[in-house]
Amino acid sequence: MAKVKIGIIIGTTRATRFGDKPARWIKDIASQRDDLTVEVLDLRDYPMPFFDEVASNAWVPSQNEVAQRWQKKVAEFDGYIFVTAEYNRSMPAVLKNALDYAYPEWNRKPAAYVGYGSVGAARSIEHLRLSCVELQMAPMRHGVHIQGADFMAVWQQGKDIKELSYLEQNSKTMLDELHWWASALMVARRSAG
Repeated sequence: MAKVKIGIIIGTTRATRFGDKPARWIKDIASQRDDLTVEVLDLRDYPMPFFDEVASNAWVPSQNEVAQRWQKKVAEFDGYIFVTAEYNRSMPAVLKNALDYAYPEWNRKPAAYVGYGSVGAARSIEHLRLSCVELQMAPMRHGVHIQGADFMAVWQQGKDIKELSYLEQNSKTMLDELHWWASALMVARRSAG
């Protein structure tokens, strides 16, 4: 099977965010595979204003230079892992904004999810999956949810996520599925021209 390039997107930008930890954790696991190359994309490096373009870049080129840089970066990947928190039962606004600033760059590529928080960002990921469908992405069924006592132990008590060894099976299943879909869709995109 082909080696695919996966972007791991940290979906929060707050100074006190937790997202760096699960992003590093999933990157370390994914980097051990010989069928994936991974890169972490930090939304802090792409400080886009709230979406204020004439239209989606599917119809009109974006004017904002940071948005253009973001679109170019997003286009480099064959699939994505979104690392997200849950804010008021949905995804963080900065992540939704980043999704909205690109359109053709996301099309026909798979999306996987690593969530964290009291319910493992399950409701956030549910909304994120719906947005991904609208962006013509293929959302993965399997994901990783760092929730409840596990989240609190890592966030407040200094436990290493690696100690939650049972999460590794979920991550393996998710990465296997992500690789399969990324490979299949990469071939399909190339054959479609």
